[in-house]
Amino acid sequence: MDLIHRIKPAHLRLVVRVAETGKLQVAAESLFLSQPAASRTLADLESAAGAPLFERHPKGMIPTPVGEAFIRHARVVLSELDSLGQEVRNLKDGQMGNVRVGSVTGPAVSSLVPAVQAVRKEAPDIEISIEVGPSNQLVRALDEGALDFVLARLPSEYDSRALRVHPARNEVVSLVVKDTHPLASKKNVSLDELLDYDWIIQERGSPIRQSVENAYYAARIPTPTRVVHSSSLLVVLAMLADSNSISPQSREVAELLTSSQISSRLTTLDIDTTITVTPFFIIQDRTRQLSRAADRLLQEILLGL
Repeated sequence: MDLIHRIKPAHLRLVVRVAETGKLQVAAESLFLSQPAASRTLADLESAAGAPLFERHPKGMIPTPVGEAFIRHARVVLSELDSLGQEVRNLKDGQMGNVRVGSVTGPAVSSLVPAVQAVRKEAPDIEISIEVGPSNQLVRALDEGALDFVLARLPSEYDSRALRVHPARNEVVSLVVKDTHPLASKKNVSLDELLDYDWIIQERGSPIRQSVENAYYAARIPTPTRVVHSSSLLVVLAMLADSNSISPQSREVAELLTSSQISSRLTTLDIDTTITVTPFFIIQDRTRQLSRAADRLLQEILLGL
């Protein structure tokens, strides 16, 4: 135990360098030590170990069995210390770490995914977890400490003074249909023309559902009644494939769904009304400081807004 308490990393480096060079003077010079200081350090270590670490020969210093054991463990310890030092530097510089972020669907596609790809390109060792869900679920997870920050709308029951809220932007709604839909090739489709078709839309109270209904209220037209409720994109895709249903999605999600990489069988309707959703925000807990990795992702998102 006395040996453990007296050993320092500098001592380990000296012993390893003596083993590598076979000469105390050369080892000392490589570590910027004087030879007397190196001799005292080695003597102290041998005293603490209760046995010599090297045999002195005219051609150099050769490790004893105790010295061999010392050198073997010293190399492991120094390697771990170097690894620890690099990991600490990476964490401080935002090159490593775990980030937990939540987002509603539209911003996840338009803002979060591009930011994640940019950060991962420069810092591939950062681990990023993404949760997609409704705003109230995400803000509750943020409040419980399960997420670092979220891209969401602020639920009415939360006090914005307890949060740090970064302004973001509005979303525009597109109406996704299959490419053979009767209205797919028509220009300036009116809202009342859409009432003859089924809709696949989120539950009442959701931002996109509310924005669609508000557009109908503003036009003094009854809201769609032939509605299937679902927030699952898998359900949306399955129903669009086999029916003339209409699915309101944020423009960014609609562009992704209709891209050739995802599906060449979907398109968006050209409607005569612009439907916008209330803005989303980037929300943090004011009482918690972000890690360097989380702040790096946040700054990348803010740059893209």
